[in-house]
Amino acid sequence: MRYRIRWEDIGYDRGFIHIRNPKGGIDQKIPFNEATSGLLKSHPRTDNPYIFPGRGGRQRTDIKNQVNRIKDRAGLPKGFRALHGLRHVYASMLASSGQVDMYTLQKRLSHKSPQMTQRYAQLRDEALKKASKLLMN
Repeated sequence: MRYRIRWEDIGYDRGFIHIRNPKGGIDQKIPFNEATSGLLKSHPRTDNPYIFPGRGGRQRTDIKNQVNRIKDRAGLPKGFRALHGLRHVYASMLASSGQVDMYTLQKRLSHKSPQMTQRYAQLRDEALKKASKLLMN
């Protein structure tokens, strides 16, 4: 995973972040909401071009140490993949809301295939119960 988002990549006017050279290889623009906009605007800004600079102001290439410290303090298992887990929760919450179709979710997660999105977006029990009740109405 690469952490090279620069301040110039944030398009506040249109509400998109430009992701350069992602894991999948194709640059993308992903939308962000008002809460993210507020968070970014309140984030300390220096002369460094990177939003999250590494030591010495260089591009941050790895956040394992920081994530492992958080996991240790939270008492999470060593094998817990925090960022991966958050991505699954995000996808499942959107899928279970019933307000986001799978194609839109696929684009939000920047997946190349719908099969990958389906692996991430497990429906919550409440959504499955709600769907079964539709037949009764």
